Amino acid sequence: MVNYDDIAKQITNELSTTLSNIDHNDVDRLLLEIQKADKVFFVGVGRVLLSLQAIAKRLAHLGIKTYIVGQITEPAITENDLLIVGSGSGESAFPLIIAKKAKQFNATVAHIGANGESSMREHSDLFIKIPVSTKLQLPGEISSVQPMTSLFEQSLLLLGDSLALMLISEQNIEMHSLWEYHANLE
Repeated sequence: MVNYDDIAKQITNELSTTLSNIDHNDVDRLLLEIQKADKVFFVGVGRVLLSLQAIAKRLAHLGIKTYIVGQITEPAITENDLLIVGSGSGESAFPLIIAKKAKQFNATVAHIGANGESSMREHSDLFIKIPVSTKLQLPGEISSVQPMTSLFEQSLLLLGDSLALMLISEQNIEMHSLWEYHANLE
């Protein structure tokens, strides 16, 4: 029988290795872009989108105006806004189309992915590399025992939680005060 503790240790070791290999200067720059944006939009597909939705929700708890591209109440993007694209390969069709469109409105585009040489590069102002295995199997990627791109999606979510905690620390936000932004119709 497979041992849960061994599997959990493999996963957490992969996450620790991955998160420690993300360039902190790129993270700092993304944090600045989030802080200066009027609105922060997110686009991705599949499990990446799920991680981005969680990040958007957490940043909303910090008082940041966040929107998922395609949601019914999505406002117009402007030059004062930020689009965060999640795409490991940087080749996913829908995020590419949206990034190109955002640039037409002079919005800032940040790509969080594993492939800095992707088609997304043409439409991005900032690239934050999560150096993990993608469907492209590029050299220098951190390999994973997990299926498909699980390590990317998990690392993306934890990067978002790290950004939130950085904002909390930087702005001296008292944790209990965050509950005022939490959903209360539950």
